[in-house]
Amino acid sequence: MRKRFYQCSSIFMLALLLTTFCEAQQQKPAKKNTARKVVQDKPRQLVYPIRMLISTDSGDIIIKLSDSTPLHRDNFVKLVQAGFYDSLLFHRVVPAFMIQGGDPNSKGARSGAMLGDGGDSMTRIPAEFVPSLFHKKGALAAARDGNPEKASSPCQFYLVEGKTWTDEDLNRFEMRRGLPYTAAQRESYKTMGGTPHLDGAYTVFGEVESGIDVISKISHVPRDSNNRPLGDIKMNIKILY
Repeated sequence: MRKRFYQCSSIFMLALLLTTFCEAQQQKPAKKNTARKVVQDKPRQLVYPIRMLISTDSGDIIIKLSDSTPLHRDNFVKLVQAGFYDSLLFHRVVPAFMIQGGDPNSKGARSGAMLGDGGDSMTRIPAEFVPSLFHKKGALAAARDGNPEKASSPCQFYLVEGKTWTDEDLNRFEMRRGLPYTAAQRESYKTMGGTPHLDGAYTVFGEVESGIDVISKISHVPRDSNNRPLGDIKMNIKILY
C-alpha cells in the first residue's frame, strides 16, 4: 500500500512540474524575428543628358542622347533598361556611310539570314526633326520604313560614319530638301563628314562622344551582298550613371 502511494505521489509531482513549465513558457514574450529584411534597391536616378555605353568585340562606343528629342530618348532608355539590345547584332554595315543594329530578330540569327524587318509589330515613334541635330559624323539616328509620316522604327538605330562633302555637293542637297545648311553644318560636313542627304528624312536623337573609330572599324568588316557582316558583331548597351 505504501509503495503505491509513493508511486501516485511521484506521478502527481511530475504532472505538477509539467503544468508549471507549460505555464511559464506561455508567459514568455514571443521571440522577435531576427532575420534580416531584404531591402530592394531603389531605381537609379537618371542623369541628363543621358549617356550610354555600347560594348562590342570591336571596341566601346559612348553615346549621348539629346533632350531635344524626348520621345526617342525615353523610348531608347526604356529598351536599354529592359535589356532589349543585349546580344543583338549590328546587322547592316556600309563603309563611309553607317552601321545599323537593333533588329530583335538578329539575336541568335543563323548565318546569312536576311535581317532588318524586326520590330515592325511595335509602335513607331513619331518623327522629331530638330534643326540643330543633323547627320554629322557620329550622329545617332533612328531607322525607319517607308511610312509617309517618316515615323521611326521603335528599336532599330544607326550610327553615322559618312564622308566629307564639297560645297557643290551641299548646294545640291539644299536644292533637293528645300532648306539651307547653316555655316556650322557646312563646316562639319566639309571637314568631319557625315550623311547630309539623310537630314529631314530620319530623326537624329543623339551623338557619339567617344569611339567614332569603332564605327569605322565595324563598317569595314567583310560583309555579304546584304551588307550583313560575315562574322556576328554583337552589342550590349547600358546606361552610364
